[in-house]
Amino acid sequence: MGSHPPSSSEGSVSDALQRLREGLANTPYEGKVYLVGGYVRDKLLGRPLPNDVDLVLEGDALQLAQFLFERGIAAHPPVVYPRFGTAMVHIGATLVELVTARAESYHDASRKPQQVRPATLYEDALRRDFTVNTLLENLHTGEILDPLGVGWSDLQAKVLRTPRAPRETFYEDPLRMLRAVRFAVQLGFTIDPAAYQAILEQAERLAIVSIERVQVEFTRLMDSPQAAAGLQMLLETRLLHQFGQPLLPMVGCTQNEYHLYDVWGHSLKTVEYVNPEGLELPAWELRLAALLHDVGKPATRTVDADGSVHFYEHDRVGAQIAAEWLRTMRYSNATIERVTTLVRLHMRPGFYTPEWSDSAVRRLVRDAGTLLEPLLRLVEADIKAQRHDVVHADIAALRQRIAEVQSKQPHTRWQSPLTGTQIMERFGLPPSPLVGRIKRYLEEQVIEGNLAPDDTETAWKLAEAFLREKTADRT
Repeated sequence: MGSHPPSSSEGSVSDALQRLREGLANTPYEGKVYLVGGYVRDKLLGRPLPNDVDLVLEGDALQLAQFLFERGIAAHPPVVYPRFGTAMVHIGATLVELVTARAESYHDASRKPQQVRPATLYEDALRRDFTVNTLLENLHTGEILDPLGVGWSDLQAKVLRTPRAPRETFYEDPLRMLRAVRFAVQLGFTIDPAAYQAILEQAERLAIVSIERVQVEFTRLMDSPQAAAGLQMLLETRLLHQFGQPLLPMVGCTQNEYHLYDVWGHSLKTVEYVNPEGLELPAWELRLAALLHDVGKPATRTVDADGSVHFYEHDRVGAQIAAEWLRTMRYSNATIERVTTLVRLHMRPGFYTPEWSDSAVRRLVRDAGTLLEPLLRLVEADIKAQRHDVVHADIAALRQRIAEVQSKQPHTRWQSPLTGTQIMERFGLPPSPLVGRIKRYLEEQVIEGNLAPDDTETAWKLAEAFLREKTADRT
């Protein structure tokens, strides 16, 4: 097992656990509360630890949560879910979920348990998703318990096996099938053949899971450096068919002479190659843009009489398809805006040549905004995922050119010399799209080098001429 330096989140978790140990010492709870799930698993694997923890006990978790609050260990009254025997508190910055060891029964049409009853630690382990997540660590003694007797050996073998028959485990909560794929790529584990077969047989049952929960698991998968392998596994298990229908036309969509792979294979290679290190943009958003950058190709594919294949305007169409799918997946408007902007602009840097004018470079910088570096990273990965024996744009040279252009005139200066308020007051215009168009026109003149950003006199003349032309067009 490997090791890693503690992160700040791990430090806060350690502090929270120490407060719990001290607060429960010399009480009836001492020695009877156990860490369970991802924290124990990742600790034993030497992986970075999560910033939240799950605790289980053979007793009333709701009473324990209230006890923690009354003792001043938890900062706020617990959030309780009596039906499930669970409660949540914050200890410092760490979210702690407290669970009564329980057994559950399910209804066919829901992943939420229909009946819940208190149970033993062994029975509680049986209801969990995978044996590697059933290992327990005694909060006070640090002793590792393996209730089922197979969790430790499966962890060492790096195998994802279900505690009970996989068809039962996945039928009860189909989201576990998606978690199996996510854990496989995230942890570098293999899925037990019986479990994999059960996923193949029951993939359609994922439809009963809320799209919000599916999105959370999918996002976690996309946050992994091995996301491309996970995406292929989602395709092969048909889990992707349950929520990613707009992606499926990429499979088998052949391309032109620049490519080695179909659109799906090329997109996965782009996901694999894209480098999110050091960016403010979340890694999963950049990989999502890499996955979707050519999603418009199947809808725009044309073949000339000589057999030449084209995908005219696939960037624009792809941005529309991506936006619709991401909305269906319940991603935030901010995420949708960033990802679709990258999809829409991904062709631009690929056309770069040394003959580009400074204004063309400035326009790219302006249009990409804060996404400029993510865009260049995306295009680099896109090029790397194509044939290497054909000529592609030199993105390193484009970066150097951008630096040169910005050194002459910082992008903060690429603005209209006139504000919207000034334009409305001068021409007696109400707030309207026309005011925005005038500002945009003046900004374009600055970018083209025809107007200095502080030349208001020339700006007024250009604005008056633009307004006269638009007025004449309407008459």
